[in-house]
Amino acid sequence: MNNQTKKFFIYTRKSTDDKDRQVRSISDQLSELKELALKEQLEVVDVFVEKQTAKIPGRPVFNEMITRMEAGEATGILAWHPDRLARNSVDGGKVIYLVDTGVISEMKFPTFWFDPTPQGKFMLSIAFSQSKYYVDNLSENIKRGHRNKVKEGIWPQMSPIGYVNEKGKGIVPHPELSILVKKTFEAYSTGNFTLRQLRDKFNELGLKRKSGKELAVSNYQKLLKNPIYTGLMLYNGEIFEGKHEPIISKKLFDSVQEVMSRKSKPHSKGLKPFLYRGFFRCGECGCFITTEQQKGHNYLRCTKRKNPCTQRYVREELITSQIQEEIKKVSLPLDCLSRMIEENKKDQSSEIQSSTLFADSIKADISLLGTKIEKLMNAYLESALSLEEYRDAKNALVASKQLLKEKLSAFEQKANNRFELTEKFLKYNMELANEGTNEEKLHLFKKVGSNFQIKDRTVLFEPRGAWKTLLDSEFGGGNALVSRLRRDPISGSNADSEFWRRGRDSNSC
Repeated sequence: MNNQTKKFFIYTRKSTDDKDRQVRSISDQLSELKELALKEQLEVVDVFVEKQTAKIPGRPVFNEMITRMEAGEATGILAWHPDRLARNSVDGGKVIYLVDTGVISEMKFPTFWFDPTPQGKFMLSIAFSQSKYYVDNLSENIKRGHRNKVKEGIWPQMSPIGYVNEKGKGIVPHPELSILVKKTFEAYSTGNFTLRQLRDKFNELGLKRKSGKELAVSNYQKLLKNPIYTGLMLYNGEIFEGKHEPIISKKLFDSVQEVMSRKSKPHSKGLKPFLYRGFFRCGECGCFITTEQQKGHNYLRCTKRKNPCTQRYVREELITSQIQEEIKKVSLPLDCLSRMIEENKKDQSSEIQSSTLFADSIKADISLLGTKIEKLMNAYLESALSLEEYRDAKNALVASKQLLKEKLSAFEQKANNRFELTEKFLKYNMELANEGTNEEKLHLFKKVGSNFQIKDRTVLFEPRGAWKTLLDSEFGGGNALVSRLRRDPISGSNADSEFWRRGRDSNSC
């Protein structure tokens, strides 16, 4: 068989994610290969152009070429270099096997010599192995570089939606998209949007990928679960502190996770989504209360699965009405809430001033101890103290310094928490007092009590700590001891009525 009858395929490849920046472009490869075919008087049957990495098997264009060669359409391949054909052991082994079986009789490269002899096949296998080694080594170097970057607080990959990569700074918030990302979190945290509704709303507002393609529902789910927007980085299952500017607060992120967890709970197949299904237990026998629909109305009844039970049906509307009444009993009226919130802010401002003085005093004592430790070392270096005397004195000072540090840390945490807890309690009261859907009211009702039951067509429950304080106080449905809540808004102990005494003196709450 002479050169005029030999049929060849031209194969070119340059993947968009290829790290070998020195590989010629597709047009350059084609130009060189066509020139070689003309020079060697080779018949080119077809040209294959691939734009996908060869580090893993499964390239569609390469597989098509191999299939057509096995069908006998050509017996030779023209390529720029063996690494264009394969950078993985599967594809490399496939090419060598086809040479062994005679399916491929020739391969020509402008940059590599090959003929189908034992020596030629040996050299070809070495070229494929070198290509695979290059990819493996490059991958490991990139991973090592990424690990080092993330430890330094720098995001090592392409910026997520809402951020842009800036040379020398890592990722920085996009001036427009970061605002949309923040609004996405805020909208979902309300619980009023499904992921599909979120997608429709924010796609219309222009929240898109860098390529300009619209985001899918799964993209929004991934975005809402990504802690990178709080300043933290999740990399290989581990959380790292990032140096980039957060787009949202950690508090908002946690709120979104809570809503997502609540929405993702599986619902029993075939059951209608009744509002109170599985919420109440029977006050007589302890079985769950279920809901049935009769003549256009929803009725709650005991399942009576354990023991005989005398409890009768009750209309859902009656239970909803009772829940609203019970909420009023454990909530503060709106006309008092605003005063209480302002009073809490004033107390917090006053507390901050006194706390700052106290904290500064402790910091000064810590600094003084540090100076004494330094002087001790100088005294030892000047032989004014023995080693044993130096160690004993230093150990005592270090222990005192550590105690002061722990005291400062505990004080700062307590000073911040007690007002935040009071504010959180008042916020819940504000939500309870405002109008809302039945679903929203039920969600809040769960927060204020436990052991929810229905007996004799009446709602029963046990208010939790602070909410019990409101119910039991003379201001039930109108006031309570907030200083008690500051200490423990869940169990409410060690009441201090000074705050509320001032509140009662200034208004009728």
